[in-house]
Amino acid sequence: MAVRHYIDKLAVSSEPGLTNAQLMLTNHDLQPVDPGRRRWGWWNFVAFWIADAANINTWMIASSFIVSSSNPNQIALSWWQAWICVWVGYFISAVLICATGRIGAQYHISFPVVSRASFGIWGSLWPVFNRAAMACVWYGVQGWIGGECVTVMIEAIWPSYANIPNTIVASGTTTQAFVSFFLFWLCSLPAIWFPVHQIRHLFTVKAVYTPIAMIAFFAWAIHRAHGIGPIMNQPTTLHGSDLAWAVIKGIMSSIANFATLIVNDPDFSRFAKTRDSALWSQLISIPIAFAITSFIGIIASSSSTVLYGETIWSPLELLGRFLEGASSGERFGVFVIALGFTLAQLGTNIAANSVSAGTDMTALLPRFINIRRGGYICAAVGLAMCPWKLADSSNNFTTYLSAYAVFLSSIAAVIITDYYFVRKGYLEVRELYSARKRSPYYFTYGFSWRAFAAYISGILINIVGFAGACGATVPIGAQYIYNVDYIAGFVVSAVVYYLLCRLFPIPATSPTWNEIDVDVDHLTVAYGQEVVNDEEARSIPEEETLAYNKKDKSQGYATF
Repeated sequence: MAVRHYIDKLAVSSEPGLTNAQLMLTNHDLQPVDPGRRRWGWWNFVAFWIADAANINTWMIASSFIVSSSNPNQIALSWWQAWICVWVGYFISAVLICATGRIGAQYHISFPVVSRASFGIWGSLWPVFNRAAMACVWYGVQGWIGGECVTVMIEAIWPSYANIPNTIVASGTTTQAFVSFFLFWLCSLPAIWFPVHQIRHLFTVKAVYTPIAMIAFFAWAIHRAHGIGPIMNQPTTLHGSDLAWAVIKGIMSSIANFATLIVNDPDFSRFAKTRDSALWSQLISIPIAFAITSFIGIIASSSSTVLYGETIWSPLELLGRFLEGASSGERFGVFVIALGFTLAQLGTNIAANSVSAGTDMTALLPRFINIRRGGYICAAVGLAMCPWKLADSSNNFTTYLSAYAVFLSSIAAVIITDYYFVRKGYLEVRELYSARKRSPYYFTYGFSWRAFAAYISGILINIVGFAGACGATVPIGAQYIYNVDYIAGFVVSAVVYYLLCRLFPIPATSPTWNEIDVDVDHLTVAYGQEVVNDEEARSIPEEETLAYNKKDKSQGYATF
């Protein structure tokens, strides 16, 4: 009894009378967002993406395209070729973001619930786990980069910080670097506490301060390089087919930067005031915001070639070089810019990783985990891993991004194809929270074999090329396919899923476009007239149905 008492203490609050199956499918953070929490207007989404674009990761990806070709595995483009890759890659990403985001904005449900429609009530746990695990790894990587920002900040004020002796030689990093990482990690913990509909203010602050800091760094780099002319005149070191493949790799790396956000945009778009609030604001702001940040990164990294005779792809390393022989005023300027980068990493880590991981973990164990608890678990995993192994060079960094995209492109393809081409926008929201065998999303023992067949197909098309990227000897054709890893995985998964659904039709589809306005009254009508007939409705046990709580209409969502 004592053990049961402590277990109940650990459980998150839930409605009384739920069965064990229902406790595995819902809690407050998983339910459709009620009108009171739909506070994200179009300006919040614009600020969100400006804030998200203004981060070290975006800068590093773009600048890595122009790294010197002394290593044949690294991209080496001119500044304008790299910028074309950015525009194309992020525009494609914006289209995919809007495609998944519309589902959340229309039905006010998160990615874990959206995935139940295509992968099955229980089958959805695999892509959710996949996404949660990736978010935890990515949290560590972004946190490590944030620690590098802290290092530059401290060295700008206390130069002696650079002379801390290394007492962890065998770890692959240094004492100084790990202390900075831990400080950034520790300062990130309070931001995880706030609910999603309130942290939009953090993105607003970041959207103002960080771009100003980046523009200041941009201007400073150009000034030190004696104008933008020498930077612009640097030619590409690639030609012919090598150049073409380098451009394609650059585009794929830009898309891979969005691999996580493409699948989990419903986690944020469900808080939109209206469906359009999450449409045009994202479609327009994403390519523009990321192109501007990337341009700053590309030009600043190109300036390093003029200044130091080598291309420095990390803005933090370049900013650290500015401390050499710097005056007190210049040191203060470095501190202010590094603070902007630190804020950028904090906002990005919360938006793209801790919130996403928290939402996913909520679906994995809703009885005991909510978004807040999941966010702290994500932070703990990010601390325990070794992120410095992934960010030690531009080649390792882009290889990791490509591997990351291989798994998530297939998930995005299945979800988008299911919603737009198979179901044509029609979802029975109440059934997404039902474990009864007659649910249209129960499929076979809660799993959709069609979705998993398509998912695995999208991975298999890239798996040989991925082995080649890790150093194995593979056929040249596999390498070419892997060069377009995200698109290859997405297209294969989408085609396979669509064909399987045509050959083996699934329930709860619509012959024409048929999105439903999700409000409680409509869900109640749909249950009686569209989901099941009256005779079937009477045969369903009361504890397995979603009932409208008429005593609290402000909730705005159906509950068990």
